[in-house]
Formats: sequence, C-alpha cells, structure tokens
Amino acid sequence: MKLVIELPPREELLRQNRLRWAQVVADRTLADLPFRVETNRDGVLLMTPPPSGDHSDRQSQILLRLNQELGGRVLAECPVSTIDGVRAADVGWYSVERFAQVKGQVAFDVAPEICVEVISPSNTDSEMASKKLLYFEAGAQEVWFCRVDSRMQFYCNQTPDAPINQSRRCPNFPSEI
Repeated sequence: MKLVIELPPREELLRQNRLRWAQVVADRTLADLPFRVETNRDGVLLMTPPPSGDHSDRQSQILLRLNQELGGRVLAECPVSTIDGVRAADVGWYSVERFAQVKGQVAFDVAPEICVEVISPSNTDSEMASKKLLYFEAGAQEVWFCRVDSRMQFYCNQTPDAPINQSRRCPNFPSEI
C-alpha cells in the first residue's frame, strides 16, 4: 500500500514554519526544558533527549574542522525550515554567498550546503533517513552523519540513498572524528 500526503505549496509551509518557530524561540518556558526542540509540519513540538558529552564533543570537532577547511559560516543547532517543520541540524555549513540569502531569518528557508547530524543512541535509521531527505528537499547539497562510533557517512543530493566515499564540498574531511 502506498500512502500519499498532499502538502500545501512549499512557500506556505515555510511561512507557517517562520510564524511557529518565532513563537517557539520566544517561549521562555521552552528554553528551560532539558530537551532539544524541533517542530513537525503542523507546528507540533518534537522533543528529543538532550545530547550527551560524547555527542557534544563530536559536534564541536565537526564544527571546528569545517571552519578550518572551508571557512564560511558554520552553525551549531542550525534551524532549517523544511516541508515537515523546522529541524535543527547539529551542524550546518553555509558558504558566505548562501548565508547572505538567509541571514536574519528565524528558521532558514534555504538549507546550508552541508547539514550534519551527530547520531545519538536514541536516533532511529528511519528518523535519520527522513531528516536527510528533508534537508535535501530544502536545498542541502550534502548531508553527513556522524555515527556513535565517530565514523562519518557522506551523502550528496544527486544520489541521496547511496553514501559516497568522501565529501565533495570538503574532500579533506576525515572519515572518522
């Protein structure tokens, strides 16, 4: 059986995301929660457990290495407006040119060229596959996963289901953090 979900036009979804994400960011009670917050396409809050020290360390190593290799804008907890709500990439890399397009937005209408997810034990393969496709739909050129064992997996928008051996945007990035 095939399920088809009809969505409003992308621009309408992005408008809804902007309004809802501005509410989320302004809500002081959410700032005190020990959870990471994202939204789905209906604006419903999605909460996941807070990251561990290992997760934070891998995220920082990726962020620092991307900055060293590529410059541009490297962002932690990067809010990407997708057709299924706002998702926070653990690390996002924007070229200077692309960042100029989104600067000042509460949730970015155009994904960074590189979106990185640091996998936690609570993440499922299905969840990560969905996020990867959402980032590609929002304009990412590459999506990277940093596995719990620190191995990197790279995907590009031309072949989103097949990992590539190394990043095309950052070919010197190591295969393990």
